[in-house]
Amino acid sequence: MADVILVLNAGSSSIKFSAFDAAHASLPLLLRGQVAGLYVQARLTAQDADGKEIASQDWAGKPALEHDGAVAWLVDFLRGHKGNHRLVAVGHRVVHGGERYADAVPVTPEVIAALSRLTPLAPLHQPHNLKPIEAVARVRPDLPQVACFDTAFHRAQPDVAQAFALPPSITERGVRRYGFHGLSYEYIAGALPRFDVQGARGRAVVAHLGNGSSMCALVNGRSVASTMGFTAVDGLPMGTRSGTLDPGVILYLMDELGMDTRAVETLIYKQSGLLGVSGISSDMRALLASDDDRARFAIDLYVYRIGRELGSLAAAAGGIDTLVFTAGIGEHAPAIRERVCRDARWLGVQLDDASNGTHGPRISASSSPVSVWVIPTNEELMIARHTLRVARGERAAEPVTGPDTPRAPS
Repeated sequence: MADVILVLNAGSSSIKFSAFDAAHASLPLLLRGQVAGLYVQARLTAQDADGKEIASQDWAGKPALEHDGAVAWLVDFLRGHKGNHRLVAVGHRVVHGGERYADAVPVTPEVIAALSRLTPLAPLHQPHNLKPIEAVARVRPDLPQVACFDTAFHRAQPDVAQAFALPPSITERGVRRYGFHGLSYEYIAGALPRFDVQGARGRAVVAHLGNGSSMCALVNGRSVASTMGFTAVDGLPMGTRSGTLDPGVILYLMDELGMDTRAVETLIYKQSGLLGVSGISSDMRALLASDDDRARFAIDLYVYRIGRELGSLAAAAGGIDTLVFTAGIGEHAPAIRERVCRDARWLGVQLDDASNGTHGPRISASSSPVSVWVIPTNEELMIARHTLRVARGERAAEPVTGPDTPRAPS
């Protein structure tokens, strides 16, 4: 009987899930899917590793399914579809690990309590990430669970990269730059040596461009700076999130427009970004297909901000040897990659148009001083790796090193 690792990524109204075969070192994917419409009208879809639909379930006309019910159903679903497999551990994506957690950890009641106390730092994510953890503990208290954090990878950053220029009475309460999308960046840091060993040992900037967008500078595979800070709304404009705002804008909204904190929260998280600027869509595909001036301006702003952050991150890393595009837009939008690379010629980026049009993986010209890659990310596999390692009591692997490894700027 083969062992299975289940990975859960929960939102407010959905649970995405993946199952991996732990009998093989590469952890091949067995199936993936999601339960959407929780608390309203839930629907499950699941596909095998080749993308073929293997199950669907609709709870129409039945009592609304909540996180607890969805988790219980998933456990039974896995037992029914993978009867010759044994569920041995569950890994969870948790957005915030705070200052305490720099690595994935086994879930205990103490860990759950500590993560619950971080809710004020990620009120739109943390409670929903914790619900399936608590649900699994009720359904299968014997089953090991592992919490994997989007912030943990960035704990290696220098202190100055994590600090705000605020009084200690505030920063000592945990108000600092955390950075997010860490599981994606960690995956890319581990994958990059297969494509570019020198780039992995040098100074790389990774652009995780999707509905949630951010960028991260790596030196020798370690995070040294990132665009997201205290929250996941900071940095680049995103699908519906504003990205960086002058704090004075928030004061203006409250003082002059009478907006309270919840209204401001809704504005900057759900009504801004590509959707807010274009007034059309948060989906880059729709904006690229549109001939509306507002769509073009939203794209222009997105690309401009990527270019500004690229220069900032290159400065933080002391230069740039490699640029990596990943996530939905980064992996599938050659027009965006082309514009970003064109604007980055001053850094030495030279694009190969033909390779970019076919998504690479290398899309830079052979003569380019900066190598440029398209590398698909896999946060679920990264969580599965952490879960298996922690469940076995193994230590985390060190990033790639070499005698010519540059030092992060102090």
